[in-house]
Amino acid sequence: MTELPAREAIDREAMEFDVVVVGAGPAGLAAAIRLKQLNADISVVVVEKGSEVGAHILSGAVIDPVGLDKLLPEWRSEDTPIKTAVTDDRFYFLGKSSGIRLPNFLMPPLMGNHGNYIVSLGNVCRWLAGKAEALGVEIYPGFAASEVLYNEAGAVRGIATGDMGIGKSGEPNAGFTRGMELHAKYTLFAEGARGNLGKQLIAKFGLAEGREPQKFGLGLKELWQIDPAKYKKGLVQHSFGWPLDGSTGGGSFLYHLDDNLVSVGFVLHLNYKNPYLSPFEEFQRFKTHPLVRDTFEGAKRLAYGARALTEGGYQSVPKLVFPGGALIGCDAGFMNVPRIKGSHNAMLSGMFAAEAASAALAASRMNDTLDDYEAAWKASPIGKDLWRVRNAKPLWSKFGTLIGIALGGLDMWTNTFGFSLFGTQKHGKPDYATLKPAAECAPIAYPRPDGKITFDRLSSVFLSNTNHEEDQPPHLKVADMALQKSSEHDVYAGPSTRYCPAGVYEWIEEAGNPKFVINAQNCVHCKTCDIKDPNQNITWVPPEGSGGPNYSGM
Repeated sequence: MTELPAREAIDREAMEFDVVVVGAGPAGLAAAIRLKQLNADISVVVVEKGSEVGAHILSGAVIDPVGLDKLLPEWRSEDTPIKTAVTDDRFYFLGKSSGIRLPNFLMPPLMGNHGNYIVSLGNVCRWLAGKAEALGVEIYPGFAASEVLYNEAGAVRGIATGDMGIGKSGEPNAGFTRGMELHAKYTLFAEGARGNLGKQLIAKFGLAEGREPQKFGLGLKELWQIDPAKYKKGLVQHSFGWPLDGSTGGGSFLYHLDDNLVSVGFVLHLNYKNPYLSPFEEFQRFKTHPLVRDTFEGAKRLAYGARALTEGGYQSVPKLVFPGGALIGCDAGFMNVPRIKGSHNAMLSGMFAAEAASAALAASRMNDTLDDYEAAWKASPIGKDLWRVRNAKPLWSKFGTLIGIALGGLDMWTNTFGFSLFGTQKHGKPDYATLKPAAECAPIAYPRPDGKITFDRLSSVFLSNTNHEEDQPPHLKVADMALQKSSEHDVYAGPSTRYCPAGVYEWIEEAGNPKFVINAQNCVHCKTCDIKDPNQNITWVPPEGSGGPNYSGM
């Protein structure tokens, strides 16, 4: 048998570009399009870890078209996947068996959704990718950026895609192919919330110094086809309250798209305290509420997925630039939490970074800092959008649902007129540090799924079309297995078995001892484990090639 050479002994091929963009979401595609709009001769490549553009995109989504209007002003006159305007906007506070509708006139103006559109964000990204390619952007789906490359001076000079054909042992197999190096004068990172490379860059360059800890939520979503008699095109419904207790933050969305489709979802703030809480089970319970259940009686569930969201807002945005590149979109943390919207800011950030990179290239610069982008964002529509809601999340976290939301709403109203009664609140602990020991908490008894309205995790993961090459090293790395046993299991009662929305983690008894089992094949790349593990002992890294979910219509 011929012995294969060590992977490091095989040189990687390299390609040169002016700009490399990591991630084909709204931010990355907007950046690529804007670069080509400004100068058709700029060479731009976008690498995307999903099997196709949109395969890993998960969002509600109601989009504010401000980003699209700036990027592609003519979009309304074209055939696009943006077809369903919001026609009815409702907010509810839920008790266990009833709901109180909050009058729209009490809501701060920025919370209104009229003028916005209900979409599949994955389909919007597919459409944007076509626009980018028509301008000459190269897009490589199925290639995960797994490594940041640096030059001799320590500046970012591009990325490398992951090697293919690595067996579980970590050694190359017969199908081994070395990854590619993509060199660039500037590299823009648009990986979404808790980006693997973005996380490394924030640490390496100290980009989070002087900022509040980034905060996160977990968003879970299902797509249903419902009875036409129950379909209300353009209806947007948000709620908070039940099934969560008053000290646990989160809420729901229910959006009526086109063709009798309804997307329903649940966002749970990851600073929750009870290790027995299961975000997935809370989502399933939510669907049984009388205000919601009837919509799904006799309907067909088509798809399921989950994804982490950035929730830190204005206080938690890191420094965006470093030598050779920048963070854009949710790699930077530009989601507006109370609005549950981030795609508009993601697109705007991609455009602003593209404009700074284009000006730098025109001045024959390379691999330096794009200071114009860093200097401009706070005074831009992004900064103004996030500034007005900066206290909504910390007030909710400090005072609980009822008082916190009331105070947050008051603060958003006063910010409409340019002032705040609360200044700028701090977030406090990072999400991984908020769990209480299991001994201080009560277990939560969740009802069994009925297979009609509520479901288990494995049947849900099946609908996400998740797939990974089985003969590869686990892409969920546990740094210290002994620590996982002594702390995650013994102190916190194994919260990974509950916070993961895909059934990746299990504690099983083996010869009388608990053993931590990782079912990496189930992973939908939500990143919750990377965020919520109480010891920061689990790290998510990109799997081989196009592994992960293959969302359709999400």
